[in-house]
Amino acid sequence: MINRRTFNKAMGLGTGAAAVSLAGFQANAKASPAHHHGGTPTPTVPAVTPGTHTSFARLKQVKAGVLDVGYAEDGPAHGPVVICLHGWPYDIHSYADVAPLLAAQGYRVIVPFLRGHGTTRFLSSRTFRNAQQSAVALDIIALMDALKIDKALLAGFDWGSRTTDIIAALWPERVKGLVSVSGYLITNVEAQQKPLPPAAEHTWWYQYYFATERGRLAMEDKTDRHDLCRLVWDTVSPTWHFDDATFERTAAAFENPDYAAIVIHNYRWRLGLADGERRYDRHEGRLATRPVIEVPTITLDPERDPFTAPGDGASYRDRFTGKYAHRTLIGIGHNLPQEAPTAFAQAVVDVDHF
Repeated sequence: MINRRTFNKAMGLGTGAAAVSLAGFQANAKASPAHHHGGTPTPTVPAVTPGTHTSFARLKQVKAGVLDVGYAEDGPAHGPVVICLHGWPYDIHSYADVAPLLAAQGYRVIVPFLRGHGTTRFLSSRTFRNAQQSAVALDIIALMDALKIDKALLAGFDWGSRTTDIIAALWPERVKGLVSVSGYLITNVEAQQKPLPPAAEHTWWYQYYFATERGRLAMEDKTDRHDLCRLVWDTVSPTWHFDDATFERTAAAFENPDYAAIVIHNYRWRLGLADGERRYDRHEGRLATRPVIEVPTITLDPERDPFTAPGDGASYRDRFTGKYAHRTLIGIGHNLPQEAPTAFAQAVVDVDHF
């Protein structure tokens, strides 16, 4: 007989996801396509208990564009490529369980530290520490070029979702399929000027904090930065009972010398309070039109994430015009790949078999 604890482990949802129910998951699973590709059933990813893996098989560095990119790699060198992108305030450890699951399915898994995080460094001290959305997306294109990856499956959450969405929209020829947590996150700076409902504005408290000098100083101070990021983890993943060691493994990535500058610029730029660079104007102009994404896509909504929009994906459904499925993970918070690694990895395998 299966009980709630056993079911949560089997789905990679974690024992802390108390809100998960068989009925709730089955209702959401009905939106998924049949798992067949050319008449062959799509592989089922074996379940893993979240937190089983705490490190990566290989950590590497490669010069790509304006960066020396640090990244984790797992799986066969010539397997189909999956690139997994983290968000803020997170790092590559969001995929510590996902990477070996996908590697076991034959994928070559690449998990880079985004600019300003971990071992990723700018090649020149003169390069503007810019975190506008198209600059971050072009980092990943440069990484693919440096690693001679013509096309890949892309998967991400938070900053990672935004970045994968942008690449899929502007360079679809580089994307075999997309897994995007929270759907369509491409930023329209002009539209951002319009106020949100008060409850939504309250959730974004740190975005406004970072617009102030006090917020900048907090991000530059090691203790304040550590405590602020820990508070964000606690509030946006209310059912994830992670331990101190889990947070500290990721917090090490916040010691990057450019971390504060990158984080502050990202949030100020989104609000129209910081300038980007003219060389990205062409890309930002295209992104401001809210371009559709035509590549095969699965969107995932974490039900307990305070940023998850109501409507079970309806608010962004029209932005995805190719083969598509949507899933809501009941009882899961913002850091979906780390909280529900089996479900995330299964979405990657499924979209590859659309």
